[in-house]
Amino acid sequence: MNRKQIFIAVPVLVGRLLNGEEAVRFDHKVRQDFFAGIAGDKEALARGMKTTEEFLAQNPDHAEALVWHGSGLYSQAGELFRNGGDQAKGMELFMKGQQEMDRAVVLAPKSIGVRIPRGATYLTSTRFMGDAPFVKPLIEKGLADYQAAYEIQQGYLDKLGAHPLGELLFGLADGNSRVGNETKAKEFFEQIRQRLPESAYAKRAATWLETKSLPASQSGCIGCHLSKQQ
Repeated sequence: MNRKQIFIAVPVLVGRLLNGEEAVRFDHKVRQDFFAGIAGDKEALARGMKTTEEFLAQNPDHAEALVWHGSGLYSQAGELFRNGGDQAKGMELFMKGQQEMDRAVVLAPKSIGVRIPRGATYLTSTRFMGDAPFVKPLIEKGLADYQAAYEIQQGYLDKLGAHPLGELLFGLADGNSRVGNETKAKEFFEQIRQRLPESAYAKRAATWLETKSLPASQSGCIGCHLSKQQ
């Protein structure tokens, strides 16, 4: 395992995906601090971690606080791995972050506010981990989270905004492609073309459906400012 290659991130797509679930608003308390912290603002990350820790002190089973805190530990591990820090400490944080996120899902398996942060963390971070044996199980956990979110929102997918719907479907399509499940990947890429025609997501889907692969430049999230890009 080349730990320095591990890049940990909870991208802005978490916010976009959660915008489709108005009942889930704990993320409003912490996500901006976590996004800024993951981008390098250590003070912001410390604030986000402090907020989650305060919630957990009152209720250790607060699933949303637990999943965000776990993602923060996971991010801190990535920082140590990338910058040649204490590798043993990095592995400790890496494992503890996973344990917290996984426990959050056990506590609240039907919560969008839990499944999306964990799923985004695993699906995003594993893009930078190579093909080590532990990578595929993490991708599969991320896929399970996105599949759960998809099923929970099945009755109102068409009412989601283009970005939350696009990120959800693309995560499912790309994730299935990465674990070799071409049939499921095709199913979700076809859904993207049907539900989001003329979008950047549809252009990516067309590329995959033609070539059965995507360049790395087309594997990240698509923001509002990228909506007209290829």
